[in-house]
Amino acid sequence: MGVEILQPGSSQGEIIILGSGTSHGVPLVGCRCPVCQSENPRNNRTRSSILVQAPEGNFLVDTTPEMRIQLIREKVRLVHAAVFTHCHADHIFGLDDLRQFGHLLDRDIPLYCEQMVEQQLKQAYSYAFTPLPPNGRRGAVPRFEIHRATTEPFDLLGIRVQPLRLMHGRLPILGYRFGNVAYCTDVSEIPAETWPLLENLDVLIIDALRFRQHPTHFNLTQATQVSERLRPRQTYFTHIAHDIEHEYVSGKLPKGIDLAYDGLRIPVTF
Repeated sequence: MGVEILQPGSSQGEIIILGSGTSHGVPLVGCRCPVCQSENPRNNRTRSSILVQAPEGNFLVDTTPEMRIQLIREKVRLVHAAVFTHCHADHIFGLDDLRQFGHLLDRDIPLYCEQMVEQQLKQAYSYAFTPLPPNGRRGAVPRFEIHRATTEPFDLLGIRVQPLRLMHGRLPILGYRFGNVAYCTDVSEIPAETWPLLENLDVLIIDALRFRQHPTHFNLTQATQVSERLRPRQTYFTHIAHDIEHEYVSGKLPKGIDLAYDGLRIPVTF
């Protein structure tokens, strides 16, 4: 079943976990651990990203190196925009695959990001942000339009998007809240000013890398503590490393907390 655009005025949507894995992905290249050799598809994790089905179209949060594969897997026909959490490779290096949607829609694809992300995108994809040569072929170059994101809310495809300041080690990044759903990947600290923006959630999707502590990510214990403080109706852990076997760990988590997996679909109300 493909991902369709919602009926105009609809408040019902869906979030698809396109990828739930860490920056290496799972299986990890060259690794022979039980998780990397597992035949359970929920232990196969592409790099972390979501697709939000909004009332006026579909948008991505981050463009991973597997973005094309993720969208084909989920039968996504159109992507109308993308927003970015930060500029690390596992979150931006699928950007060129948005080129097809600029062609299909015959317009620039809006990209919402902070200044640091904009600078990295323009450096890595310089050809996409320079004028097309007179003899250039339009379809060969992506069509993008940068919108500077801050911590101020903005409207996108019929919903209100609230950026959330998070810390990824020493790097300030953004999470996002859409209605009563929050997406907080690659986070190791939630600043004091962000906690009130995470109250009264139906769904929290949050980074939980592994069992051991990590300098730039929450581990399972820390992510569980965040969930217990915020008390959303449902929490999903994402950005998961190969330390975590899906079925075993799922059976150990508290009620209302589950591991995300590639292809998980979450109904939402905006």
